[in-house]
Amino acid sequence: MAIKEPFGDRVFLFCVYVFLGLILIVVLYPLIYILSSSFSSPQAVISGRVWLLPVEPSLAGYKAIFQNPSVMTGYANSLFYTFFGVLINVTLTVMLAYPLSRSTFVGRNFIMVLLIITMMFSGGLIPYYLTVKMVGILDTRWAMLLPGALAVWQVIIARTFFQSTIPKELGEAAELDGCSDLGFLWRVVLPLSKPILAVLVLMYAVGHWNAYFEALIFLKSPDLYPLQIVLRNILILNSIDASMMVDANQMAARQGLRDLLKFSLIVVATLPVLAIYPFVQKYFVQGIMIGSIKG
Repeated sequence: MAIKEPFGDRVFLFCVYVFLGLILIVVLYPLIYILSSSFSSPQAVISGRVWLLPVEPSLAGYKAIFQNPSVMTGYANSLFYTFFGVLINVTLTVMLAYPLSRSTFVGRNFIMVLLIITMMFSGGLIPYYLTVKMVGILDTRWAMLLPGALAVWQVIIARTFFQSTIPKELGEAAELDGCSDLGFLWRVVLPLSKPILAVLVLMYAVGHWNAYFEALIFLKSPDLYPLQIVLRNILILNSIDASMMVDANQMAARQGLRDLLKFSLIVVATLPVLAIYPFVQKYFVQGIMIGSIKG
C-alpha cells in the first residue's frame, strides 16, 4: 500500500513542477523559434509571423548555406579543428593524468602544484599572442590546436578518476605477468576508462567546436576561419551577398534573407554537438560523478 504524502509536500512538489515547467518553456522556446524560423520563408521571417511552427515552409536558408563557399569552408575547418584537437587533447591529458594518479610516481605533488598555478595565473593576452607568433604558428592551423592542447581542469578530473577506479594491485598483477607500463595503460587502463574518456571527448569537442576567440586573434586567412568566425561575420558584420545565394524567384527582402540565413546557420552549427551527446551521455554522467565526488 502506497504511503500518502502530506498535503504540504504535495503542494511543494506541485510548485516545484510548475517552476521547472516555466524554466523549461523559457529555455526551450528560443530553440523552437530558431528551428521554426530556419524552415520558414524569408517573407514570413521578416514580417514576424513565425511564433511556434514554421510558416510557409521553405529550405531557402539551408540552400543558401550550402551554396555559400565561406560557410562550407568554415564548417570543414571546424570539423578539422575538433577532430584533431580532441585527439591531441585526450592523448596528452591521459598521458599526464595517469602517471600523476600513481603513488609510485616521484614528484607528482610538485607537478600538480605547477599545474594548478597555471589555472590561477596567466601572462595575459599580449604575451599569449607573442608566444604563438614567436613559435611560428601564427595564422596556421596549429594556432588552433597547440596553444590549448592541455587543460588542467580536465587533467584533474582524469587523475581523480584513475585514482578511484584503477587499483594499484591491478598494475602490480600486470607487472608480474610481464606487461610494460605502456602496455598496461593501453590494454587495461583505457578499456576500463570509457566514462572519463567520454567526458574528456565531449568537453574538448564542445570547446573546439565553439572556438572563437583564438581564431579571432590568431587567424588572418579566411580559408582557415572556423564556423564560429563565419557566424560572427554574418551576425555582426552582415557579410552576406543575398543576390548570390538565391534564385530570382526567391528574391525577398535582403534583411529577411539575412535573418533566415542566421537562423539556419545556428541550427547547422549546433547539429554536431547534439548528434554526439546522446551516444556519450551515459558515460558522461558517470565520469563526471566519479571525477567530482571522489578524491
